[in-house]
Amino acid sequence: MSRQVIAVYPGTFDPITLGHEDMLRRAAGLFDHLIVAVAAGHHKKTLFSLSERVALVQEVVRPYPQVEVLTFDGLVSHFVAARGGQVMVRGLRSATDFDYEFQLSGMNRALVPDVETVFLTPHPQYQFISSTLVREIATLGGEVGQFVPPVVLQALKQKLAA
Repeated sequence: MSRQVIAVYPGTFDPITLGHEDMLRRAAGLFDHLIVAVAAGHHKKTLFSLSERVALVQEVVRPYPQVEVLTFDGLVSHFVAARGGQVMVRGLRSATDFDYEFQLSGMNRALVPDVETVFLTPHPQYQFISSTLVREIATLGGEVGQFVPPVVLQALKQKLAA
């Protein structure tokens, strides 16, 4: 008897980028069910509200029927365990990401030993995209269309025009 593997891809997604989309598309192909877990992000000052970020992520994941979008507050390890997740998907763009993510995965393993962390690297064209840089470039009037899905570009323009 086989079991369904549930994976969780957590993040703040402020905003979701083409790099995030690349990661979730590939993770959706690896696991039976993928939960994109949008963090409330109390530790970060976000440009988009939680409901705005969820709506943008939902629009981006629309082509992937096995992907669900949920929010979480608190420890991601508790969220993963509560949802029956067996895998946490994390993206690695650089050695700096690896150092942080390696440490984080060790802590998560101590908190939820039955959950594995799987690291995926983005397609090379997305390796240097980060939500932080996208927000900064957009806020300063730069063009970010090559880094985000069209729905996100439109939302950024509307948000920054307000």
